[in-house]
Amino acid sequence: MLTVDCTDVLSIKNELLVFVSDSVSAIPTLKHHQFMLSKFDDDEILDANIVITSIKDFLDSIGENNNFAVICNNDVISITSISGKIIERDAPPPQQEMFSCTHCGFVTKYQVELTTHMRIHYL
Repeated sequence: MLTVDCTDVLSIKNELLVFVSDSVSAIPTLKHHQFMLSKFDDDEILDANIVITSIKDFLDSIGENNNFAVICNNDVISITSISGKIIERDAPPPQQEMFSCTHCGFVTKYQVELTTHMRIHYL
């Protein structure tokens, strides 16, 4: 499992999450300033170099590759501003909090529904 720290790129965290998880075939789990990636099979190991390359590809696609460094320290990948610049975009309308299953990636806006769903993994 890898953690991607998005403190300097919070406004594009969701877009980055979708791009990276699709390109490396991983299950994303959202957190406040970061997201975590894990493989579908617990025995498989997620290669940090592939994730870093994917993050750099995304930053390049939006023209921000030269302004941010992607640094890996153990299982934490940080996207750090080189010049102190933080990506700011118009804030989308406030969304309700979403809950994600750590086992399969199922997403819901109801914590009770997530709890019920997670029980199926332990049957």
